Amino acid sequence: MTKSTTILRRQLGRQLRDLRLASGLSIVEAARRIERGAGTVQRLEKGENPKIRLLDVEALTKLYDATERLEGLLEIARRAREGEGEDGAWWHEYGDVIPEVFALLLDLETIASSLTMYRPELLPGLFQTAAYTRALDSAYFRTATPEELDERVRVRLNRQRIITRRYDPVNVHLLLEEAVIRRVIGGPRVMAEQLRHLADQPPNVTVQIIPFGARYPLGIATGPFTLLDFDASTGEPATVYVEGYGTSTYYERKGLVDRYRSAFAQLREVALSPADTKRLLRTASREYRA
Repeated sequence: MTKSTTILRRQLGRQLRDLRLASGLSIVEAARRIERGAGTVQRLEKGENPKIRLLDVEALTKLYDATERLEGLLEIARRAREGEGEDGAWWHEYGDVIPEVFALLLDLETIASSLTMYRPELLPGLFQTAAYTRALDSAYFRTATPEELDERVRVRLNRQRIITRRYDPVNVHLLLEEAVIRRVIGGPRVMAEQLRHLADQPPNVTVQIIPFGARYPLGIATGPFTLLDFDASTGEPATVYVEGYGTSTYYERKGLVDRYRSAFAQLREVALSPADTKRLLRTASREYRA
């Protein structure tokens, strides 16, 4: 398994280990009681199991007399299993096009309860159409082969499962500067399709645009960022992801996370309402088609 042993597997393993220790059982004894091998339980606790059996998670949780934790642990296990391939989570198949530091973001997105995103220049990958992604990556990765570009498109589209999945989709609040919808990526037809797609997001997604005519919230020049929040059952702290030119940074310190949260609130104050944003997106889409 690659660098993502993964976060959600580690979370699950850490919590199961804590419950086992609290119960006073050894790995060998716990494994014997659920009729599994000690190595299986040990790998589960370390987050190293390529395949997670929900029955094992349920049996161990009940063995540790922690049934009140069962739903939360099963939820982590289900999310860890989503898109599992031979080597774990779906993005492991794309290690050649996904840097390790970005694989961490994919792990976090998968278990997040909500994403709060601000983008001043380009649409985030979670909302890009295939054509928009291809146009962007063709310009950015100039030496990439058509096959490599196809892989990158598949990565972006696979990421979007967290928004469209039937079981507990992530909630997203996306703030965009108007420049994002006016900058032409891939040509008018690509933009028309992209803006229509953005206007037709499911109810768990809120999109707002900050129009050119809005007053500028002084001192809020944050650059693009994503704030990830998690259910308490995951044990993960709120985290800010900031992507720069060739660099990516994660912040967990509460004071800094709170500053980004406050910045988002101030930016949102000058944005169009979600309803007015949808109208603007549909109008702009029609203009690109004309």
